[in-house]
Amino acid sequence: MSTIVEMTGVNKFYGSLQVLKDVDLSVEKGEVMVVIGPSGSGKSTLIRCVNGLEVYQQGEITVDGYQMPREEDRKIGGEKELAAIRKGVGMVFQQFNLFPHKTVLENISLAPMRVRRKSKAEAEANALRLLDRVGLKAHAAKYPAQLSGGQQQRVAIARALAMEPHIMLFDEPTSALDPEMVGEVLDVMRELAAEGMTMMIVTHEMGFAREVADRVVYIDQGAILEVAKPAQIFDAPQNERTRTFLSRVLKH
Repeated sequence: MSTIVEMTGVNKFYGSLQVLKDVDLSVEKGEVMVVIGPSGSGKSTLIRCVNGLEVYQQGEITVDGYQMPREEDRKIGGEKELAAIRKGVGMVFQQFNLFPHKTVLENISLAPMRVRRKSKAEAEANALRLLDRVGLKAHAAKYPAQLSGGQQQRVAIARALAMEPHIMLFDEPTSALDPEMVGEVLDVMRELAAEGMTMMIVTHEMGFAREVADRVVYIDQGAILEVAKPAQIFDAPQNERTRTFLSRVLKH
């Protein structure tokens, strides 16, 4: 297997507050890595550093062979590397971030036309294929406000896939959804995992994490305390803080 993300000694600060502490982590091509931990532990910051939405100050992050520019590099350029990385990284957010004034079809086909220079016909044909894949082809002409939250999140996944990413990042993709809509989004993510898509997923859905992850990362107060296969993390965690966290969340 080849490594698609390599993080070495990564430190991230907001002013004097350190939110990532000496993070060492690698993600292999085709791997599903799930990141768990308490609220405010640095989970979202960790994956947002992988596509440059957050800047980091120390260490190294390599994505798909490109070095992610640090904060100091971005002040003096580094945009070329950032643009190259972002082309290959899909991101699905907690909030769906769809354009409200554009149809579902337009939301998905816009970036491939602008960034990948696809023709309108090609981009729309691909968008319809992806909508079919997430079970929403019949809704192509609708606007986001006409869809449920679960449907909007599935459109957001299709939009990310339209850029033909090498890795998909999911930042708590179900936490803004009503409980009955969570399953439909997780089903799409299960299918992506089965197809071999490389994914980093921040989630509170522990059953889903146990089922789809190749490895689970436990992060607390900005530090990675444990990385292991799901069976070990959930059944025999090595770190005391991992045990405490899981005993609390698995009760609910």
